Amino acid sequence: MVGKVATVKARQKVKKQQKKKQLGPIKKETKKVTKIKGKCFLCGEKGHWKRNCPKSQNKKEEGNLNYLETCFLADSTDSWIIDSGATNHVCYSLQGFQERRKLSKNEINLRLGNGTLVSASAVGDIRVYLDSRRHLDLIDVYYVPQFKRNLISVSCLNKFGYSVTFNKVFIISKNDKIICQGTLENGLYFLHRNISHSLDTEITEPNHKRVKLSTDETYLWHLRLGHINLNRIKRLVCDGPLSDLKVDDLPTCESCLEGKMTKRTFSAKGARATECLGLIHTDVCGPMSIQARGGYEYFITFTDDYSRFGYVYLMRHKSDAFDMFKAFKAEVENQLEKHIKILRSDRGGEYLSGEFQQYLIDNGIVSQFSAPGTPQQNGVTERRNRTLLDMVRSMLSYSTLPISFWGYALQTAIYILNDVPSKSVPKTPHELWTGRKTSLQHLRIFGCPAHVLKGKTEKMESRSETCIFVGYPKETKGYYFYSPSDLKVFVSTNAKFLEKDYMNDFVPRSRIVLNEMSGDTIPREVTQPNPIVSSDPTQDQQPTIPRRSGRVRTQPERYIGLGESGENLPDDDDPYTYKEAMEDVDSRHWQKAMQSEIESMFDNKVWSLVDLPKGIKPIGCKWVYKRKRGMDGKVETFKARLVAKGYTQKEGIDYEETFSPVAMLKSIRILLSIAASLDLEIWQMDVKTAFLNGSLDESIYMMQPEGFIEKGQVDKVCKLQKSIYGLKQASRSWNIRFDQAVKGFGFIQNPDEPCVYKRIKGDKLVFLILYVDDILLIGNDVGVLTSVKEWLAKQFDMKDLGEASFILGIQVIRDRKNRTIALPQASYIDKILSRFSMQDSKKGMLPFRHGIKLSKEQVPKNEHEEQFMSRVPYASAVGSLMYAMLCTRPDICFAVGIVSRFQSKPGPDHWTAVKHIFKYLKRTRDNMLVYSGGDLVPVGYTDSDFQSDSDSRKSTSGAVFTIGGGAVIWRSIKQSCIADSTMEAEYVAACEAAKEAVWLRQFLIDLEVVPSANKQITIYCDNSGAVANSKEPRSHKRGKHIERKYHLLREIVQRGDVTITKIASAENLADPFTKALPQKSFDGHLENMGLRDMTHLL
Repeated sequence: MVGKVATVKARQKVKKQQKKKQLGPIKKETKKVTKIKGKCFLCGEKGHWKRNCPKSQNKKEEGNLNYLETCFLADSTDSWIIDSGATNHVCYSLQGFQERRKLSKNEINLRLGNGTLVSASAVGDIRVYLDSRRHLDLIDVYYVPQFKRNLISVSCLNKFGYSVTFNKVFIISKNDKIICQGTLENGLYFLHRNISHSLDTEITEPNHKRVKLSTDETYLWHLRLGHINLNRIKRLVCDGPLSDLKVDDLPTCESCLEGKMTKRTFSAKGARATECLGLIHTDVCGPMSIQARGGYEYFITFTDDYSRFGYVYLMRHKSDAFDMFKAFKAEVENQLEKHIKILRSDRGGEYLSGEFQQYLIDNGIVSQFSAPGTPQQNGVTERRNRTLLDMVRSMLSYSTLPISFWGYALQTAIYILNDVPSKSVPKTPHELWTGRKTSLQHLRIFGCPAHVLKGKTEKMESRSETCIFVGYPKETKGYYFYSPSDLKVFVSTNAKFLEKDYMNDFVPRSRIVLNEMSGDTIPREVTQPNPIVSSDPTQDQQPTIPRRSGRVRTQPERYIGLGESGENLPDDDDPYTYKEAMEDVDSRHWQKAMQSEIESMFDNKVWSLVDLPKGIKPIGCKWVYKRKRGMDGKVETFKARLVAKGYTQKEGIDYEETFSPVAMLKSIRILLSIAASLDLEIWQMDVKTAFLNGSLDESIYMMQPEGFIEKGQVDKVCKLQKSIYGLKQASRSWNIRFDQAVKGFGFIQNPDEPCVYKRIKGDKLVFLILYVDDILLIGNDVGVLTSVKEWLAKQFDMKDLGEASFILGIQVIRDRKNRTIALPQASYIDKILSRFSMQDSKKGMLPFRHGIKLSKEQVPKNEHEEQFMSRVPYASAVGSLMYAMLCTRPDICFAVGIVSRFQSKPGPDHWTAVKHIFKYLKRTRDNMLVYSGGDLVPVGYTDSDFQSDSDSRKSTSGAVFTIGGGAVIWRSIKQSCIADSTMEAEYVAACEAAKEAVWLRQFLIDLEVVPSANKQITIYCDNSGAVANSKEPRSHKRGKHIERKYHLLREIVQRGDVTITKIASAENLADPFTKALPQKSFDGHLENMGLRDMTHLL
């Protein structure tokens, strides 16, 4: 409003008088206006109230005008505005369209907020590239040339599963994963994005200024320096190490968002030390949720208060803290020629021990402790540990390495922290500690690929290999590299780093979950980093390391194979090569194990040294090392095995036949059930170097083993006389040799199970079960079993393991008084939960939830989901679950059968179902299969659903057989034909169950220990039509089309092998093998199958 304020009534009165009298110009009203002394609550000006405020009256109009000005009058920019009121995505430029369709005039009209209609010229899909090195796909974007801004519609994003939250910044997310974000500027929300991946691209910011894109260089150093904050980078620029860097604001770093979460800091500050070693802060962190390579679960930090220079030591046990302190003290006091005066720590038991405290007293070191419940008093080291773990999570999140590399990431983090400034010190810790400035030009992005020069190579062989950079060695100048092909870490100085490509191709990985745990941790892994590392100071961050749950990290296609998923790593820190074995802490044990293996080779006359015939290329060999552990996890033996590289053999030249049988798991379960019922002895033996006992028919030449090359005969090769591990025919040769030997001793091979033998003399019986090189002896007479063991020991090099306690990864718990045998797999379940990073997941109630439907149509729908699934170890996870199911866990049979159907192209929904099985196993890890010593009458159950497979409309057959109170055989499988009715589906399922029953009956008859073996086996079925048709053809109309092969069921029934009997659906034990059941029904069936919680038996 312009001019002085006049009341509305006064103006109206003047107008009325002018109109009535029709006089000349209106005279100003001379009536005195009452002056308002108060302030307006809206604008703060005097002279009017809020209800009459002109700004209030024009606010809506001005808002619309400002918005229209932004869209129509502003300079054109490539920025995008998030609009919660827009019903469609709109852009003003054709640039960026992936595909588009031209629209006729007025075909599509868009209504603006002020009612104006504008016509769209085209519609299509646009890919918007983001600062986070990812992109956002916008579907159905309308091209309106009159616009000068690009709009993103919140409602359109919601249609495609995105969610948008607004505050001072806005965040676009999907499936709880942050996709991108932006900021509020001049009342509008602008998306953070990149126009190009080029370092020389110029971009236009929302403030209409053209600026050079220096963000990429700043971001590059942010990554090289372990994801430190921008303020520290600015300090490095000011202090000189990065003086040439033009610092710009950092883009959003997804890895930092993933890895860093902090609370408010404790403001109290204590007195600082005035010289190096005046005060040392220390703390132990661990056990971590994932073991580092080398079996390390803890680390201890030592931070100098004056310089903030830090050291990190990796530890396998918390009790190692004292030894680490002594090593630290010896090194730093020798380097600085000073003595530690004060050691400050929390009240951890490792610091309060009498030995530790006495050592401090003897060396004149004052011991200070933080007050109970006040970790802030030891804030320097608490902050240091938090910062280190934040950096570790961020670096691992940005890399493709498995979480077990956190030890290398930790060493890298402390190395960086020692070379960068912090708020606490005026210079870098390295400069204060050593008096010398450091250079940062050698730093590289942790986890980036690099071409590393090989050693000696053939003329036509590639001179480099692609490896992954994992850190900086302390003892030599160079870099640590991890070789995915050799699964080892080594040091090299000759490498070409692929940092820029790696940055451009970055896609965030799954959420990193690396935390301290209150209990024990889990599996071991390979090559260990050097446990002692000179480190750096820090001040930011905290822990969380992976799993693969939230976001998923995918590599570009050319890097496929460089990443290493946890499931591909060995469980123990065993050496991979001869050199590593000789450098290992247990090198003496490995040397002894290799010597034993070589002696076995000579004792069995496995090879002879000869000159290599012309035209023959010898196969290679390598050492394979394994620490064998007992049920308590402790190392029992060190095993070194010489293995031939059989993958270089050619069929028809180096081998002809390879088939070799092994005992079936169902046969082992049946015999264990019989042993429980009859109270038989169960003994176990292991064949040392079993494959060396087999003879070869082919001429095979092999190179001499590393470390055992005969002096003076370096050019000679080994001509194999007998089979060796690794040869394709080795298993077959061993099986033939063993079969001939035991038959000569009086054992008879079971015709229905070639790896089960029996020997019966009078009332004394012995069963022998062979599973590759593991032997089970089951019998009723200790003297006879002893004589068999002694004979076996004469024939082969054997190891007597006594009473069986651990068979094929299955624990055997026996209660002879109550005649029960229980088979848990808790250790195996813990192992696979850790392998697939599910050890910290929630516990699931059921392996497969009712109402969940999976199909092949649930494949990845977009590039993001494809990248997600490309890094998911789906097939490996399903295979691990399947082994547990095949051994002792019939309760997950149906669920594993369902998820195994989608291994060729799994989607996120399929992976969610797999993780649900893992969650269920976590809750039921102590469940075990129990044979309670009941009668040995076999009973079967069969069931089928109807056309449950949504892709093929085929049905699922299920069956289970019990002996001695526990399940011995179970199956859940998709039928090969499409059933036309429930009767047909049940009939097909009953036929498959009947065939299994025929095998079971014949196997029991041949064992000659089950009195009821000759009787019919009863199979229960809950479908009356299928039961009736199993005896004779009933309904021609309903069954005329059934394939003839399924009518084998009638023949089996008619000859008296089995009988099919009706049972109520609620009592059918096969029900859990065909469908997902409610909790109560599911648990009841498991109880009847003999699957019980361990706590009920202890």
